[in-house]
Amino acid sequence: MTPALDLLKKVRAEHRIHSYEHDPKAASYGLEAAEKLGLDPAQVFKTLLAASEKGELLVAVVPVAGSLDLKGLAHAAGVKKVEMADPAAAQRSTGYLLGGISPLGQKKRLRTFIDNSAQPLASMFVSAGRRGLEVELAPSVLKEHTGAAFADIGRA
Repeated sequence: MTPALDLLKKVRAEHRIHSYEHDPKAASYGLEAAEKLGLDPAQVFKTLLAASEKGELLVAVVPVAGSLDLKGLAHAAGVKKVEMADPAAAQRSTGYLLGGISPLGQKKRLRTFIDNSAQPLASMFVSAGRRGLEVELAPSVLKEHTGAAFADIGRA
């Protein structure tokens, strides 16, 4: 179990766990998950951390097939500018290793933003806290248990 799955179990949130054999040589952890689980990449989301000009860490959940729109995230967060967070800072703050960072069950609760493309989906997939482990849940469940806001933060 991971902190993400422990949280979902504790709050009795509806979810399904999916695992696959992770290849350490995979170029993209998110696209690897979509491919190995036979999913539409538009349903699989990656968790990225960015830092504002004031050093605040922000969590961005965007489709694996696209990228994070830094200007969109800055606008959503009400800050002037954001850049990708230092990987060591991201790991320290979340308690997860890169490639397995889940938006759920992080050590510190950070402001979280989910790309608007998730809203119409019946279910979405995010890291369950370890490479090779994904959790399927409704976007509203992810929003509720991360305190997230939906925003235009993804780029195709």
